[in-house]
Formats: sequence, C-alpha cells, structure tokens
Amino acid sequence: MTEIALITGGSRGLGRNTAIHLAKRGVDIILTYHSRADEAESAVREIEALGRKAVALQLDAGATGTFPAFVESLAKSLHETWDKDRFQFLVNNAGIGMNTPFAEVTEAQFDALCNVHLKGVFFLTQRLLPLIADGGRIVNLSSGLARFSLPGYSAYAAMKGGVEVLTRYLAKELGARGIAVNTVAPGAIETDFGGGHVRDVPEINRMVASMTALGRVGLPDDIGPMIASLLSADNRWVNGQRIEVSGGMFV
Repeated sequence: MTEIALITGGSRGLGRNTAIHLAKRGVDIILTYHSRADEAESAVREIEALGRKAVALQLDAGATGTFPAFVESLAKSLHETWDKDRFQFLVNNAGIGMNTPFAEVTEAQFDALCNVHLKGVFFLTQRLLPLIADGGRIVNLSSGLARFSLPGYSAYAAMKGGVEVLTRYLAKELGARGIAVNTVAPGAIETDFGGGHVRDVPEINRMVASMTALGRVGLPDDIGPMIASLLSADNRWVNGQRIEVSGGMFV
C-alpha cells in the first residue's frame, strides 16, 4: 500500500529534509509552502527523482480562515494524484523564528508566533482529522528551547511548550483510531531558519557546538532521517512522547 505524508513547510529546511528521507523510504509526499513556489517545485522534482509522487500546495499555516479551502485542495490532490481519500502521516513543521527579549516582545509578534506555531497546529490538525487514515501518525515539531532557556526566545518557546502539551492530548484522544502522536524537538540546526544565524555566524555556531555533548551544531540530515524513522512501523509503539534531537545540548 502506498503511504502518503503531508509535511507543512516542506519546501525548505527541516521540512524538505524530512520529505526527502521519507521519499527514500518509499513514502509519497504532499508538501506545503508559504510563498516560494520555486522552492516547492524544486523539492517536488527532487522527490520525483527518487521515484516517488509529490505535490506542492500553498498554505499560510498561521491563517486559520484559509484552512477549509486548503483541506478541499488537499482532498482534490489526493483523489487526482493517488485516487485516495486519506493520507497516513502528518508532520506539523511550518514555523517562523523570533529572537526578542521578553520586555520588548510586542502583542503583534506574540500573535504571529501563536498563529503559526500553536493556533495553526491545533486547528489545521483538527480540520485534517477526516483525511488522516486510522492507524496513521502525527509528528509535531517543537524545540530544545522548550526544555532549556536562552534569552530572547520566551515567546517562541512558550508556543512550543504548548505544542508539547497538545501532543499528549492528541495522543490520548486519537488513540481510539490507532493514531500515534509525538513531538520531535530539534536543537540548534544549520538552516536558514531565524535568519540563518546558527549556520552563518561563526561565533554563534561555535557557541552552540560548545554547549552540545557531541561537540558540533546539528545538520538537517540529523533531523529528517529521525522523523522518517519515527513515522515508520518500527516505532509504532512510540506514542505521546517528546523526543529531543539536539546532540545533547545542555545535558
């Protein structure tokens, strides 16, 4: 049976890396993008080169009012591309970064983070429930910052803390359908997320490496394969868990 994964924010960064590694495991992909259709099409071509089917759909993960139309578009893609009405895996990956001291966070900044990282995850998952197959799996992306604290990330980390609590509730409430729900919490990774500071600023890169037990900054290839593995049948009994993938930051 063909398995299909929906990955929000799957056109770049950790979402794209996850999509590629799932495709290598034989999973077909539906990925979403916010505005860069060119990046999304590039990801689709890369997945197709691996012999899998892929579709890119536009989604503003922080605009809940657009979710009904997105779900309709998704259902149409499932039917036209796969002749199916369900998919197996949901990866709530889409996100935005912000590093602002607590005393300077504006309500607009707080709301923008909440809309994407918490409210969006909550209501998009809710809308997608009829399309997720029984026995499927959901992975919500959190952050190491929900466990350890660094100045400037209070609002961002608060949203991720909410996602971790939501994950446990989803695991409980969706268990009757055989749907397992887990959180993956990456540490600092070399991507363009948050302006690419971890990747592009040598001082920050060295600082993160010094705080990490394995002695380096994380790479996308440290995360995508882990998520792909978590979604496989090998990990079918893992449920309601927070799994940090940080190389041992602040252990």
